[in-house]
Amino acid sequence: MPDGRFVFLDRDGTLVRDVGYGYRLADYELLPGVVDALRVLSAAGYRFAIVTNQSGIARGIFSHAEFEVFHRRLLNDLDRAGIAIEATYMCPHLPDARCDCRKPSPTPLLRARDVLGADLPRSWVVGDHAVDVELAARAGCRGILVTTGHGEEERARLTVATPVVADLAAAARHILACAPA
Repeated sequence: MPDGRFVFLDRDGTLVRDVGYGYRLADYELLPGVVDALRVLSAAGYRFAIVTNQSGIARGIFSHAEFEVFHRRLLNDLDRAGIAIEATYMCPHLPDARCDCRKPSPTPLLRARDVLGADLPRSWVVGDHAVDVELAARAGCRGILVTTGHGEEERARLTVATPVVADLAAAARHILACAPA
């Protein structure tokens, strides 16, 4: 049975450059250091899933199919680098939809617990928005805010003490420093 430690990753602003409703392949850019950070975490036994809010679909900015093309590019690039993303939890709804799939609802992480065997108390959520940190708290995980993407502006919205680091590489170092010996 694989270890249930996960790092749940926000997509835009954490893994890829946030261009505001990114869906065009021309806008796709993997952030520097992402692959190396994920390799280090993977070598330490962490597994990965992506949790992303994509209200651009509900707003009519892009279609679900356009999301899939962009997202498939990310998954393929990571797969070619030896990084397995076990699941993607995507919310296509507007912020005021009151759905249970939109961060900070813990429902996606509870699904990961039930379906993937995620050990939530031993897992992390990394993202560039306060809702990522709130998601971690609601699901019983630990959270890290990265200042790539919107992280610097989002720092003021944090309601719980949480590590704030420069990027995914720094988040990986923090996670590994907190891991039991």
